[in-house]
Amino acid sequence: MPDATIQAAPPGGAPTSSALPDWNLADLYPTPDSPNLAADLDRTEALAEAFSTAHVGKLGAHDGIALAAAIAEYERIVEVLERVMSYAQLLFSEDATKAESGRFYQQMSERVTAISTRLLFFALEVNNLGEEALEAKLAAPELARWRPWLRDQRVFRPHQLAEELERLLHEKEVTGAAAWSRLFDEELAAMRISVRGEELGVSAALNLLSDPNRAVRETAAHAIAAALRGRLKLFSLVTNTLAKDKQTVDAWRHYPHPGSYRNRANMVEDEVVDALVAAVEASYPRLSHRYYALKAKWLGLDKLQYWDRNAPLPEDDDREIPWSEAKERVLSAYRAFSPALADIGRRFFDNAWIDAGLRPGKASGAFAHPTVPSAHPYLLLNYHGRTRDVMTLAHELGHGVHQVLAAPQGCLMAGTPLTLAETASVFGEMLTFRGLLADETNPARRRILLAAKVEDMLNTVVRQIAFYRFETLLHEERRSGELLPERIGALWMQVQSASLGPAFEFAPEYSAFWSYVPHFIHSPFYVYAYAFGDCLVNALYSVYQSGQVEDFEGKYLALLAAGGTLRHRELLAPFGLDAADPGFWRRGLDVIDGFIDSLEEQG
Repeated sequence: MPDATIQAAPPGGAPTSSALPDWNLADLYPTPDSPNLAADLDRTEALAEAFSTAHVGKLGAHDGIALAAAIAEYERIVEVLERVMSYAQLLFSEDATKAESGRFYQQMSERVTAISTRLLFFALEVNNLGEEALEAKLAAPELARWRPWLRDQRVFRPHQLAEELERLLHEKEVTGAAAWSRLFDEELAAMRISVRGEELGVSAALNLLSDPNRAVRETAAHAIAAALRGRLKLFSLVTNTLAKDKQTVDAWRHYPHPGSYRNRANMVEDEVVDALVAAVEASYPRLSHRYYALKAKWLGLDKLQYWDRNAPLPEDDDREIPWSEAKERVLSAYRAFSPALADIGRRFFDNAWIDAGLRPGKASGAFAHPTVPSAHPYLLLNYHGRTRDVMTLAHELGHGVHQVLAAPQGCLMAGTPLTLAETASVFGEMLTFRGLLADETNPARRRILLAAKVEDMLNTVVRQIAFYRFETLLHEERRSGELLPERIGALWMQVQSASLGPAFEFAPEYSAFWSYVPHFIHSPFYVYAYAFGDCLVNALYSVYQSGQVEDFEGKYLALLAAGGTLRHRELLAPFGLDAADPGFWRRGLDVIDGFIDSLEEQG
């Protein structure tokens, strides 16, 4: 999933939506009123009730074989519930302004929450098993298969509450955090921004910040700022409420820091995240500050304004790239590295697993949704035909391929922590970039490609760590009381100035631009995973280029196929890498530094 929602529009206008693929969600369910969907819910409700009756209060007496059978049954029930919610989420993302889609999403959320409440006891009782008792049960080969899932469940053992409290929190989610998130999504989707007499959605307006005409960028920037400021009271209320909600739950669960839950969920130590953040912040001067000083010189400006950050270079014609060409460029780059990877990737194009069209109300940005192992992932993009969109396609396809390879691990163990979820996506981007660069013989075009790659990497590393710092400051300060919109804006300006550097002069209106970033609402502290993944892949790709690891392709495919069964130390060990090594992050950041060196040498 790329940086926030900014994607660029080609100088000649966006591609015709009809030329772009739409996904077919029938592999999940044919329609929202499908008898299959209703039957799945009814059947799963009965199974959940029977499961609870059969196992509640009895896990301690189960031997290893019986516990393994119970986990397998639990997985089958959970997979059906996740299939239903995947369908509802994907329908909602097609057009969040459609009342029927929002209603269906809410109905499914409430029904699935009610059913899954009957299953809450299971993970809690698993965690209540003593270490010695659980190890004795794990002697059974049938249960040993589930060791990774049991390991990951027990990470949260010190933070779980009594079953009644857990049930209360679970049932109130649909009227609590989930409801506030839905309000944010619907408000953002319904926003219309007037730019030069045209009414645009948020994504389309943000695209204009990459227009080659500076006057167009400035006009769009002022219009976006005005629209965001007009809703700042609402967006501030949503943010304050969710931050307070998180603070309350964190206190009950005894998490020491606002980001601690996310780190546990990512199966990464607080110290490793702190080391990443410190390494990136220390590198601001040699990375973003240095690059944007170069960009100001290329654009002939004494100072950059915020609407210049994503401006194309003066000589960048960035012709429109048809969807068919984008597809072949990405698959060709994948195939040059691994024919097996490319073959899986082609299935997304051949089987209507991608929605790339441009529509009002559609979710902005891009994502890959894994759905469930018994089905397949889906990709959502907003394809505008620029090189950046080709890179977004390469990124999301990497996610999709990763999810396909991990699917045999099953519903409970296929998913990866966020810190590893970006591995295949960023690696796919790098493969595609290297392929484009190798095919380009024009020196000016090579510089443009290199500069675009640097900007993408700065968006992925520097910008996301700045986002993480903003969230940290906001959540820490929220503990002392509600923050006014002006104070939230001041925190935003503080981290933007520090991360982007002295080449920028920030207009006061930019203080509202924190409010459209969906990650702050849906997944607090998610964003550092992008930087983690980018630096990890940079280090991994340098190992690939060195040729020092035998059968790199095979080891890489095994890494992806492991899904969530292995931790980052185990996954990186075959490549001679260790994220706990202080030099690991510098190795990744040095790749960006080297690209900027090349750009400086070219002038």
